[in-house]
Amino acid sequence: MIAGNLEAHKGLSHSELIQNFLNSGSWPEIQGYLHMKESGRKVWKRFFFFLRRSGLYYSTKGTSKDPRHLQYFADVNESNAYCLTQGKKLYSAPTEFGFCLKPYKMRSGTKGLKILCSEDEQSRTCWLTAIRLFKYGAQLYKNYQISRRGPQPWTDLKKQRSVSDSTLVPMDFSGCTGRVIENPLEALSVALEEAQSWRKKTTQRYSLPNPCQTTPSSAVIHKTQAWYHGRLSRDETQRLMMQQGMVDGVFLVRESTRNPKGFVLSLCHLQKIKHYLILPCEEDGRPYFSMDDGQTKFVDLIQLVEFHQINRGILPCTLKHYCTCVAL
Repeated sequence: MIAGNLEAHKGLSHSELIQNFLNSGSWPEIQGYLHMKESGRKVWKRFFFFLRRSGLYYSTKGTSKDPRHLQYFADVNESNAYCLTQGKKLYSAPTEFGFCLKPYKMRSGTKGLKILCSEDEQSRTCWLTAIRLFKYGAQLYKNYQISRRGPQPWTDLKKQRSVSDSTLVPMDFSGCTGRVIENPLEALSVALEEAQSWRKKTTQRYSLPNPCQTTPSSAVIHKTQAWYHGRLSRDETQRLMMQQGMVDGVFLVRESTRNPKGFVLSLCHLQKIKHYLILPCEEDGRPYFSMDDGQTKFVDLIQLVEFHQINRGILPCTLKHYCTCVAL
């Protein structure tokens, strides 16, 4: 059920395959056939499904992964997964090996319930395990790593945190690219030593045209990036992003048509395009950019985009695929 280069996986043992994925830091894509019950109808259809970090999708054309053929089905991070009992009797399911996804916001009844059915018990167990690992696997693995290091100064670490780990992660911007700090002791040390100094540094990055040259002004540096589209209206943005596929994480940055000094981050999530205003602000006489009224500040738009490619922040999902210009 794991998508990827199957030839590269040949000869690897089960434990080696798992260790490769853990070391890579990425999430494998899970795929396979499932029967889906159409909303409000008793008709069941068989589709090829893909489980990704951004959600559960199915293909309308065989096993194609083309964004044009992928349809969003459910957000597993915002739902609970349950085994389905008496599926044939209650929902006319093709087999007894059904399961469902119940959104957190759903209180009672069956409206909004996502019902699926697998071919056998093993397939159902695999899908439910994969969904639960996608939801809690990172936290479980993090807890395991911390437990291997021995006792931790939990009291001191707790004082340094103002929000939950699900919204913020410790970052190190001292190098050419930002990295996530996994060791709690290292994160605490960096926080105490550096404080907020990383925001004031004009570090060199690979994303610049020439890292050896002097860093350009933060007011124009974003114009060198492929995700920046200049002065683009909301309607033109909607049309351009729809042409390139309504996949979670597709984004672009453009000038704001209403605020002459601001910018707009347009992001696709759950088959909808959402727009987030980016406004300039100042702290100690230095200019910054922020999307949350100054709570989180960035020295330029490149740093803002790079941060949200790793961390969700106030966005519904991370930035994954930048929208390119299309010649019509």
